[in-house]
Amino acid sequence: MKVQKGQLPSTGKIVWFVLDRNYKPIKPILSYISHLAGLNRSSKSLKTYAYNLKLYWEYLDRYSIEWKSITLEQLSGFIHWLRRPEYDPLVISIESKTSKRAESTINNIITVVCQFIKYHQRLNNIYSCVDTTIERPASARKFKGLLHHINQSKDFYGNLLRVKESKPFPGCFNPQQVQKIINACNNRRDRFFISLLYESGIRVGEALGLRHEDILSNGKLNRISIVARANNHEDASVKNYAQRTVDVPVSILKLYYDYYVYDYPEIDCDYVFVNLYSSEVKIGSPMTYNGVYSLCRSLEKRTRIQKITPHLFRHTHATELIRSKWDMSYVKERLGHKHIQTTIDTYVHLIDEDIREAFDKYIENKKNVETR
Repeated sequence: MKVQKGQLPSTGKIVWFVLDRNYKPIKPILSYISHLAGLNRSSKSLKTYAYNLKLYWEYLDRYSIEWKSITLEQLSGFIHWLRRPEYDPLVISIESKTSKRAESTINNIITVVCQFIKYHQRLNNIYSCVDTTIERPASARKFKGLLHHINQSKDFYGNLLRVKESKPFPGCFNPQQVQKIINACNNRRDRFFISLLYESGIRVGEALGLRHEDILSNGKLNRISIVARANNHEDASVKNYAQRTVDVPVSILKLYYDYYVYDYPEIDCDYVFVNLYSSEVKIGSPMTYNGVYSLCRSLEKRTRIQKITPHLFRHTHATELIRSKWDMSYVKERLGHKHIQTTIDTYVHLIDEDIREAFDKYIENKKNVETR
């Protein structure tokens, strides 16, 4: 089985198909992917769904399970298989083995599969009445809306197959590391790109989708507009269509103008970030995700800083804002989050120094109270 990039004849939208051993699209998956494309899901999301459902179909094929009669027990077996593909449901082993996939990855895959099953249940394509939901108390709800107090005693339904996740601290760059990374950039474009990620906290896809018209400066205000466009190269889209305006320091605008005046080629292209150096990609074509990750690997070698990723600059920016006592609602809007709880859960990173500083302040305040 393989995932193949394709195009819907009706709309021309880029989608991803799952092909069987005879290189023919698997119809149930094709139906679901087409349904999601009709709901205007991004091509990047459709690709993720396709790869997740490919894993599911490989599991069904390996154990000769009929997709129309899937059971809850078989779905639980799928979780075990995702952890260890060599898993055999007929063999009981007490040997401890490391999971091949992170729990968060498994949850993402299971969520897609459950949605796929519910879609076909609504179409009466699945014979079994497998129910992957479980009733949970209102206190377990992760997001609490503005009117939560009205129905706070009302239970809700969650995913029965969701596994417990560990949430490791992804890390943040310190100011010295950020400066070292920027200094290691070999050209104006890369310095501008890395500095923009760090100073604005925007996503890598939002940066790749920037056009020259999105750079705004009138002397007093220096901003970039994050605009959702359906025709961006490589589907460099705005997540959740969270259009917004992000203020940036004047130093970012200076880096942009230096890059545009001295390095930007004379081409008919309105993308801000374009290929200037790689011989494998046409000069002047929009910068790609692969180009970004290649840049990060090069910066790792030059700086000897491990695990440089574009998203880590977003984590660093958000963490610095929170440490600077920014209101969480402002941070949420700047990052383009739909829920403030996402901002709190994902980007509030406390290191040992933060906790120690807070404890010192607590001791100092306690002494002041005792001496009064």
